[in-house]
Amino acid sequence: MRNSFWTHIDWALVLVYLVLVVFGVMNIYSAEHAEGISIFSGSLNSGQQIRWIIASLVLAVIVMLVDGRFFITFAYYFFAGMMLLLVLTYLTAPEIKGARSWLVLGGIRLGQTSEFAKFATVLALAKYLDGFNISLKQTQTRLVILGIIMLPVLLVLLQNDTGTAIVFFALALALFREGLPAWVIVLPVVLGAIFITVLLLGFVNMAIALSVILVLLVLLVLSFKLDRKIMWFSIVAVVVCIGFSYGVNYAFNNILKPHQRTRINVLIGLEDDIKGAGYNVHQSLITIGSGGLSGKGYLQGTQTRGDFVPEQTTDFIFCTIGEEFGLLGTASVVILFVFLFVRIILLAEKQKSRFARVYGYGIVSIMFCHFFLNIAMTLGLFPVIGIPLPFFSYGGSSLMGFTILLFIFIKLDASMKYYF
Repeated sequence: MRNSFWTHIDWALVLVYLVLVVFGVMNIYSAEHAEGISIFSGSLNSGQQIRWIIASLVLAVIVMLVDGRFFITFAYYFFAGMMLLLVLTYLTAPEIKGARSWLVLGGIRLGQTSEFAKFATVLALAKYLDGFNISLKQTQTRLVILGIIMLPVLLVLLQNDTGTAIVFFALALALFREGLPAWVIVLPVVLGAIFITVLLLGFVNMAIALSVILVLLVLLVLSFKLDRKIMWFSIVAVVVCIGFSYGVNYAFNNILKPHQRTRINVLIGLEDDIKGAGYNVHQSLITIGSGGLSGKGYLQGTQTRGDFVPEQTTDFIFCTIGEEFGLLGTASVVILFVFLFVRIILLAEKQKSRFARVYGYGIVSIMFCHFFLNIAMTLGLFPVIGIPLPFFSYGGSSLMGFTILLFIFIKLDASMKYYF
């Protein structure tokens, strides 16, 4: 490949990536450092993360050296291979923190395979939609897409990794760009609102409220002689909502485990358990709030150094930023991520192939979901489900998975500019 190819790489994305991973490892070190121990020490997560960064950069270079058409040609093979790895992981993985998501061979923990399933799923989705005469208006197309997304979701759920499973549903945002009806995205929001309302009011009160609404709608239709279709649609909608409400009530009380129920109750304000299920979030809010406008300074976080927040190098890494760099620091991180997302979207819209465009929107959907849920979780706006912050949280599988996800798109974009 001629040297001129490298001039077509979007170096702005590469630069943001490097800034995020460097700032991330600095915060990992801050969350666990001890006097006299270097950030490069293998005894600390920061030292391990630096090794993962080097490995990720090697992977990024390999991706950039491979012909862009390779990812298009072998998209389905990547997907099939990763699904087999998910099955193998489920069959062989030991239980770690309640989940069986780490592939272990010969006593060596190789990685969390679900992190690599993300880029493979996006590749498969882009490959299918890039096919001849494929339209999201066709029922067959929607069923195939549902199958591509639900297969990894079900395999990850078998591993008891609910957080990662949720992320795959974010691909609906990419599909919306390709013509997926808006109701597919609106419906989960409505169901979520009903879910919370049922927990707040109780099933019986919810059913009574819906029944009253139905009676009022029927009287309104009959009084003003409106189209009877409105009345029948309202009846069906209310009956479905009552049925869903009963399902929510049953699942919450009979399927969810006690600690899961407690977490949800704490989240919506029905319980106050700052010493139990709500401890992490309570300490997280204290830590972030203590940073004020400009923070306490790097390595000066008292809450962080006191190890008050569990999992602060992984799920709650955002706390360290808030305490040591304050509102200005957290805002800067948010701005970096927003720039990353917007830049990818702008480049995706310029792609000459549908494959590259769908892939671009797919990685934005995945990364935005992680970004949004991780910060929302840290701020107590979403249940704690173990979602890492891309490029920041400690973890080799996560970092390498996101690196591959991003650099495949950078490669596709550069190839388009180079060849066209």
